[in-house]
Amino acid sequence: MITYQKLTEKELNIFIQMRIHQLREEGATEDIDLVPALQDYYSRHIADGTFVSWLAMDGKKIVGTSGMSFVEKPPYFGCPSGKIGLLSSMFTDPAYRRQGIAKELLGLVVNEAKDYGCGTVQITASDMGVLLYTDFGFVKNGNFMQYKL
Repeated sequence: MITYQKLTEKELNIFIQMRIHQLREEGATEDIDLVPALQDYYSRHIADGTFVSWLAMDGKKIVGTSGMSFVEKPPYFGCPSGKIGLLSSMFTDPAYRRQGIAKELLGLVVNEAKDYGCGTVQITASDMGVLLYTDFGFVKNGNFMQYKL
């Protein structure tokens, strides 16, 4: 049975390893040790409330991740609040894919963006993720996908 919980500092090291695994799977060139920068980023932004993540758990094992960073830009017609959710870290363990986990995680972080007051959510989607996002309601907008809230 898969359960869902918010990321805390306790799970951060495993979350970071899964993020690196995701980046490798997407074909990123690994030319630096990214762990210290990720540790710094997530620690600071979890603490100040500008990053939130939901995890999919199979018992005590993390099998899926999501992430939402909150940024603010000057308001524009497509987003009068100026608050934007930047979706990242969407990853499901290959053994757990095609079970609706990513869709559930996506719904949870999109709700976080609504609660934060975001007017839009954006992501630069991997080829693997495009179907998930379009099925959810995201639409292509140039080189990123966007979901209007």
